[in-house]
Amino acid sequence: MSLLKQLFLAICLFLVVAFTGSFIVSLETSREQLISQLRSHAQDAATALGLSMTPHVDDPAMLELLVNAIFDSGYFATIRVVRIADQQLLFERSNSAIEESVPNWFANLVDLQAQGGDALVMRGWEQAARVEVLSHPQFALAKLWDGAIGSLLWLLLCGLLSAILGGWLLRAQLRPLDNMVQQAHAITRREFLTLHRIPRTPELKRVVLAMNQMVEKLKALFAEEATRSEKLREEAYHDSLTGLANRRQFEIRLASQLTLNEHHAAGYLLLVRIHDLGDLNQRLGGQRTDGLICAISEQLTHLQVQLGKPDWLVARSRGGEFSLLAPGVSAADIEHLAQSLSEHLDSLRQTDASDCLPLAHIGIAAFRPGEDPNAVIGRADQALTEAQSTPDRPWQRLDEYAAQLDHSQRDWRDWIDTALNGRQLQLFFQPVVLCTDTRQVLQHKVLARLLDPHGEAVAAGRFLPWVERLGWAARFDLIMLEQSLAHLARYRQPLALSLSAATLREPENQARLLALLKAHPEHASLMTLDVGERYLPPPADFERLSQQIRSTGFHLGLQHFGGRFSLIGNLSHLGLAYLKIDSSYIRAIDQENDKRLFIETMFRATNSIDLPLIAEMVETEGELTVLKELGIRGVMGRLISAPAPWPT
Repeated sequence: MSLLKQLFLAICLFLVVAFTGSFIVSLETSREQLISQLRSHAQDAATALGLSMTPHVDDPAMLELLVNAIFDSGYFATIRVVRIADQQLLFERSNSAIEESVPNWFANLVDLQAQGGDALVMRGWEQAARVEVLSHPQFALAKLWDGAIGSLLWLLLCGLLSAILGGWLLRAQLRPLDNMVQQAHAITRREFLTLHRIPRTPELKRVVLAMNQMVEKLKALFAEEATRSEKLREEAYHDSLTGLANRRQFEIRLASQLTLNEHHAAGYLLLVRIHDLGDLNQRLGGQRTDGLICAISEQLTHLQVQLGKPDWLVARSRGGEFSLLAPGVSAADIEHLAQSLSEHLDSLRQTDASDCLPLAHIGIAAFRPGEDPNAVIGRADQALTEAQSTPDRPWQRLDEYAAQLDHSQRDWRDWIDTALNGRQLQLFFQPVVLCTDTRQVLQHKVLARLLDPHGEAVAAGRFLPWVERLGWAARFDLIMLEQSLAHLARYRQPLALSLSAATLREPENQARLLALLKAHPEHASLMTLDVGERYLPPPADFERLSQQIRSTGFHLGLQHFGGRFSLIGNLSHLGLAYLKIDSSYIRAIDQENDKRLFIETMFRATNSIDLPLIAEMVETEGELTVLKELGIRGVMGRLISAPAPWPT
């Protein structure tokens, strides 16, 4: 029972006890007064009647008339006239009527007895008769009953007013407790809220201040852990001079991109190498050479941002060599990118060198999932060597798989548009299981394949780059969500569905998404929407979107996490369902201690806010064993199960 109800019942009990005591005291006092009044009333009536009868003591008719006159004018039970000589009853009037307005139980409770009085009727000096008068208590009982009813009504009125005012006052005084409950619930949702309104009540003030102090301490510990983890990641995977990814991070991302996966697309690898870095270092000096290297890194980063490709990776491999991993790009686009990059590098050469040779050369090699990373890097090195030996053009491309990447845009547009309009989409599902017991399924990841004109299912890695390039990513998301909700109507199993950057960033697409979610509240507990780390909108927009999605009852998760570990400090108040660790940090984790250390640090940071971790693309038993040791909650990947249609 709540404290408010307990206090309310205590007030009611106090009022009942107070009323009962007051009523008993008042009743007893009134009863004694009424008995005295009844006795006095009977005696006065007997005395008056005795005096009135003295002149007419021998006239029976007159005696009867006098008795009737007195009896009819007052509240009497009986009036008797008795002759003294022989005790003969001369005349008697009685009233046995009972007041119907007074309940019997109340009359029995009060026990107010009739009171009597008597007087003598004289004949000269002789006592002729005696008048006996007995007052009826019905009038007194009616007065007592009316008083009791009035007291009860007053009690009820006081109780009602006390309940209203007391309830309002109690709610006002106990509101800090409700706020602290919300604060505690927020902590369980990985949100750290500070109460700014401090109550004036000393006891509650101390509790609120202690809760705020605890929340601030938790925030500080979490921020400290996140900062330490981010520093370790920066040292392990970023170049200290340019801030770009280092060779280690590049190799991890390339190996992950070449892993067979539904969403991994073919693309191109660019190697950019400064011409004769040693000579430049001697002519310009170390400081200016470092400035030139930083300028080239800024140009590469600017091109990536300008093209809106957060899934690309710009890295400094070593010395004057840079790498650009560009999945999902066509041959025409990569040639345009190489030409634009050459022109920008040319502008740097004109300010930092006097000869006419290119400042840097570019080698381009196509790749596709399933290849060996060393083979892709070897082709890019070969293209770079050809570019260095070709004076008229500073870049060369080896496009062994260009036919796969450079289909006609019109062909892709027609086919994808037809498939989306006709809902020619097949859902595939990949289970996410408990790490410690792979037989227990936590959810199923929803993947999609489009059916081509021949009825064959095309993996997402081939058509998704074109969906994004055509501006239909949000359209595709909504169709996927509709199909997934329809699937939930038949099979009540938890699902996870990825959202694209277009759905997250554009208000119109967000509105369509929220409208669709609100229309299916019955599926809210079974659906989690996954957001890619690289496609996150600005923090304020993402926080607002997170609150809107959670208000519909659906869950929100973050996938491909690890590249921007500094974000973890801002995730504590978003109420995320989980974090899915990017596969690049999972691959060969049993053989590479730096990855294990990074995941262990990530686990400590997220475990402090009760945020589960799920590992993506687990491929070997060794990886699974290490993840179990680290305490990761869930895993998914081809080791567990490959994506497949729902079994029927």
